Amino acid sequence: MDIIETLLPSKPPLPWRTRLAILMISIISDVTRRANGTFNRRLLNFFDFKLPPFPNMSIYSVFSSDIPMDPSCNLWFRLYTPTNSGVNGGGGDSSLPVFARKVHAIVISVNYRLAPEHRYPSQYDDGFDVLWFLDDNRANGLLPPNADLSKCFLVGDSSGANLAHNVTVRACRSKFRVLNIIGLVSIQPFFGGQERTGSEIQLAGCPFVSLDRTDWCWKVFLPNGSNRDHHAANVSGPNAEDISDWQMKYYRWLKRSGKDVSLIEYPNMFHAFYAFPDLSDSSNLFSQRVLWFGSGQRVEQLLTGKLRLYIQDIAIVAADPSFQQRRSGNEAICICSARSKGDHWILHRV
Repeated sequence: MDIIETLLPSKPPLPWRTRLAILMISIISDVTRRANGTFNRRLLNFFDFKLPPFPNMSIYSVFSSDIPMDPSCNLWFRLYTPTNSGVNGGGGDSSLPVFARKVHAIVISVNYRLAPEHRYPSQYDDGFDVLWFLDDNRANGLLPPNADLSKCFLVGDSSGANLAHNVTVRACRSKFRVLNIIGLVSIQPFFGGQERTGSEIQLAGCPFVSLDRTDWCWKVFLPNGSNRDHHAANVSGPNAEDISDWQMKYYRWLKRSGKDVSLIEYPNMFHAFYAFPDLSDSSNLFSQRVLWFGSGQRVEQLLTGKLRLYIQDIAIVAADPSFQQRRSGNEAICICSARSKGDHWILHRV
């Protein structure tokens, strides 16, 4: 099945508050990163306000708690558990509690190590270690009794969706005792390569996601001496015939690998538009339309029986081509935004 659907409202101008927010984010990004590959983490943390967990009270109809894993590398995750309350949290909901409530799923958000302090493959190691941790501790009361580890989706956005893919490759080559990953949600995955795409050239001088910022990110993340054709960045391989935008290239790679892929596009949006509540399409991230598979099955219908388990920011999207050839019945939904081009969401059942 190859369904391409475009959600095309009239192209609205960006609200002034959104423009101001993008400008401030761009300034903070430029001020905190340094040409020598280091980062002013202290300054960034000053602007990066983090909510504490709420283990004893329901916020947005969701309880949350922090679970330590490995103090030596500060690896821990936040557990979001939805209540039975139907209370709506309003327009100010943060995305993960909303996800937990709307999909009626347990959500695990991983605090993995960050670049440039920790280069590749630290982040992938952390994500994969969480999977093993959950599989090893399934019976010790860590998760609610109605959590079903045999029906997991993995979720990531932007760089988190890149982690999603790469952790997927590891997970598909491993054998867990109980944990089973049946799909993924990959939101605007961050991929790249040495070859410049049309969108990258178009975005060369734009605010927010510009070439110099993305190049800097790859430089401080990838191993020393490697370039953007490293498999962590260019997951479908360099020198391919398809030189279109990286996310669309990924989508077509899934198709060539035998995946059943559906594509949904938001042509008037840009990278991370769902973080700006003033935009009319920002609320569509967790809409009924987004949560449907191309086959007509909703995520909730695929995961019936017990509360589902989602793992955020280490999402699984696809395995290496040899693995894909050994599997069948796989399905994906790609959800795209293209005000600046090149941003896509992928929902994939493995």
